[in-house]
Amino acid sequence: MTDTSHESVPSRHRRRFPDISSRAYEHPADRSALVALRRLSGFDTVFKALSGLLPERSLRLLFLSDSVRVSDAQFAHLNDMLRDACYILDLKKVPPMYVTQNPQPNAMCIGLDEPIIVVTTGLVELLDEEEMRAVVGHEVGHALSGHAVYRTILLFLTNLALKVAWIPLGNVAIMAIVAALREWFRKSELSADRAGLLVGQDLRSSMRGLMKIAGGNHLHEMNVDAFLAQADEYERSGDLRDSVLKILNVLPRTHPFTTVRAAELKKWSESRDFQRIMDGHYPKRDEDKDTSVTDSFRESAAHYADTVRTSKDPLMKLVGDIAGGAGDLGGKLRDKFTGAGGGSAGGGGANKGGTSASGATDGSEGTWRRPDPEEGSGPGSGS
Repeated sequence: MTDTSHESVPSRHRRRFPDISSRAYEHPADRSALVALRRLSGFDTVFKALSGLLPERSLRLLFLSDSVRVSDAQFAHLNDMLRDACYILDLKKVPPMYVTQNPQPNAMCIGLDEPIIVVTTGLVELLDEEEMRAVVGHEVGHALSGHAVYRTILLFLTNLALKVAWIPLGNVAIMAIVAALREWFRKSELSADRAGLLVGQDLRSSMRGLMKIAGGNHLHEMNVDAFLAQADEYERSGDLRDSVLKILNVLPRTHPFTTVRAAELKKWSESRDFQRIMDGHYPKRDEDKDTSVTDSFRESAAHYADTVRTSKDPLMKLVGDIAGGAGDLGGKLRDKFTGAGGGSAGGGGANKGGTSASGATDGSEGTWRRPDPEEGSGPGSGS
C-alpha cells in the first residue's frame, strides 16, 4: 500500500464524509443484484475455489513492472486527487494507483485482498483536472464498496469462458455466473458514479467526463442538455421490438450506456438522498453490521417497482399495465409488436440505424472505456 496520510490535498474546499458507509451512495439495484448474485446456485463454491486460483499476484507484478506507479514523484497531480478522494470518503488505506500506456480511455479497480486502481494514458490525456477527479472518486467508491473482489472474478471468468468454450456444456455454467456478474456490474457503476460526484462535488465536471467518453475531446461541439435528451429519447422511443433489442444490446455489456449513466447521475444529484448526504446525514460504517438484508432487498424491490411504474420504455409500460390489470392486454401486446394502432415513431422497423443486437455487443470491462466488440482477453482488458 502507498502512504496512508492525506497530505498535500488540493486546496479547493470540499465537504468531507467521516465514516461514511458505501450504503449512502449505493444504487438500490446494486444491492439487489448482489443479493441475487450471492444466491446464485453454486456461486459460493466457485468463489471459494477461485479465490486461490485468481492470478492477482501476477496482475500486481504486471502493473508494477510495466506501468507507472502514481506517487509524489510520478503523476503527482493524480496522487493528490487520489489522496483527496480517500480523505473525502474516509477510506483508511490509500490504494496503489498505476498509469498504464493505452490510448483507450479506461480505468478500473481490481484486487481480492487489497484493491489497486489503474488508469490509462488515454483517459489521463482526455479529461481535465475536475473531470479526472470524478473518475478517481468513482474508482475509490468501488474500493470502499468492496466491488473490486467481484470485478476481479468477472475478469477471470470472462477470460476462462473463452478458453473452455469448446467443452460441451462446460461454458454454460460459467456464462451463467458471468451474466449475473455483469448484471451486478452494470448497477455497481451507477453507485460508483455517485461516489465520484461526492468526491468531485461538481455535477458539471461529471457530466463533461461522460460526454467526452461518448464523443471525444470536442466539448465545444457538445451540449449537456442535448446529451441528456438523448437518454430520454432512448428510453421512450420505439415499440416492444425496440425494447427487446435494448435488452439484447445491453446483456453483453458490463456498463450502462453513457447517456443513461449521465441521466441517472443527474437525477440522483437532484434527490433528497443526495442533499441529506451533503448536509452530513448519511449511514455510518459502524451501523453496517446492523443492516437488515431483508430491508435492503425490500428497498431494492420497491425501486424496481417504481422504475416500472415511471418508465417511458414501451415494454416497461406494458409490464405496468399488466400489473395494474389493464384490459385487452392481448390486443395491446399484438399492437405493440406490430406497430398497429398508431404505434410510436419508427415502429415499422425493429432494427434502426443498421444496429443489430449482435453488432452492438461491448466486451469492455473498463469503467471509462468506449464500446469495443473486439476486446482482447489479456489482463489489461479491464475490470
